[in-house]
Amino acid sequence: MTIQELKSRYLNDLIKLYPKEEIQSFFNLLISYKLKLSRTDIALNPNLTIQKSDEDFFLNALVKLRKEKPIQYIIGETEFYGLPFKVDKNVLIPRPETEELVDWILEDRKQKTEDNRKLQILDIGTGSGCIGISLAKNLPYAEVYALDVSAKAIKTAQKNATFNNVNIHFIEGDILNTDVTSRAVESYQSEKSLPLKFDIIVSNPPYVRELEKQEIQNNVLENEPHLALFVTDKNPLLFYDKIADFAKVHLAENGQLYFEINQYLGQITKNLLQEKGFIDIKLRKDLFKNDRMIKATL
Repeated sequence: MTIQELKSRYLNDLIKLYPKEEIQSFFNLLISYKLKLSRTDIALNPNLTIQKSDEDFFLNALVKLRKEKPIQYIIGETEFYGLPFKVDKNVLIPRPETEELVDWILEDRKQKTEDNRKLQILDIGTGSGCIGISLAKNLPYAEVYALDVSAKAIKTAQKNATFNNVNIHFIEGDILNTDVTSRAVESYQSEKSLPLKFDIIVSNPPYVRELEKQEIQNNVLENEPHLALFVTDKNPLLFYDKIADFAKVHLAENGQLYFEINQYLGQITKNLLQEKGFIDIKLRKDLFKNDRMIKATL
């Protein structure tokens, strides 16, 4: 089978499920991953014959795409903030909106004069590690911690930290059990002789309400971990409430709390933080003009 024949097979088999441009993107990603060929190489060598062992890979990938499995899980990797990340069924696929959150934090740090003390950062619900690792990569003077309830997610995040050559302190803990998590963090810091307070706490916690499932694409619903996505309709700010309480204890003076948020709940999230005593609270919209991020100072 030639590259052109394989491309035609993809288009014909997937056109009822995906837009043509997305199918072409899938195809290019798979060719780049497996054969190390660029789009230019594909265009210049449409009649290049694909070896049988490689052909099996592409046909298996086609079966998975027909079942709406995300391309990132098929190849096992993605890019976030210009860095490569391994992803699997235990972690969410990083989104562009989360890149904007990282960008906001880095933008703020450029405006601050650092002293000789290392910046202390905690990423709560780290998943693939994309936020914490991106911050560590771009803030080499920072000491970065990452917390997650899932041991499997932490294992993936640890691989990503090694892959990107950064040092992250990983802690397994459930932020919904604030007292236990506080003890875990304090114990870890005591063992490492590290300071107790964080300058930055950041989180992209579960925030999609059950009532919003109808807005979620099937490839997400059927593949990505629901533990990292959904909250009940009755208590949609559960994680924000718990993390804010944790932050009140563990943030340094003038420390900052950053969240990615549900676009429909921006104002009530702001109200929650105000009620807990946070100040200088700012909502920020994403590229699609949705309320997507919030920052507060203690």
